[in-house]
Amino acid sequence: MTDAKKELLNILLKKSIKTGHFILASGKESDLYCDCRITALDARGANLIGQVGWELVQEEIMPKFPGVTSIGGMTMGADPISLAIGMYSVEADEPLKVFTVRKEAKDHGRGKRIEGNFEAGQEVIVVDDVITTGGSTLKAIDAIEAEGGKVVAALVLVDRQEGGREAIESRGIPVFPMFTRASIFGDK
Repeated sequence: MTDAKKELLNILLKKSIKTGHFILASGKESDLYCDCRITALDARGANLIGQVGWELVQEEIMPKFPGVTSIGGMTMGADPISLAIGMYSVEADEPLKVFTVRKEAKDHGRGKRIEGNFEAGQEVIVVDDVITTGGSTLKAIDAIEAEGGKVVAALVLVDRQEGGREAIESRGIPVFPMFTRASIFGDK
């Protein structure tokens, strides 16, 4: 594990990851709670997410999917992660274009569901802060595909290893986590 990844893990453990008994948004019970927004919206945490995430994109995603041009996901969890990685990509020949997916299309203006630097036909990395069941990531994938994007990979800050990865990969989209429950705790 690189020094940057170790430092990011320490921030996640200090600020975002809690153990105990929790009821999740899905209604499921869990002994693990992850509020990654606290880390992603921390200046140092965001910088490390950008660095570690961009390394993951360069080393694991782009060699398999060299046509990737864009990165984004469902607001709000994906927003700071996508932007941080996009900012780190600025030194590349073709920096990543960053976008966000609204939970629902706007009911005014142009009525867009996807905002930012997105166009139909782009090969996209979909982002999420945490995957549990994969539900929010799958909703983002559906919205991107409905607007003509081609999702080739999913990048997630924390995979809780509770079935979400399998749900996403059953759609033919490989998942690339920065951290998994096992890499955090060594227990699964």
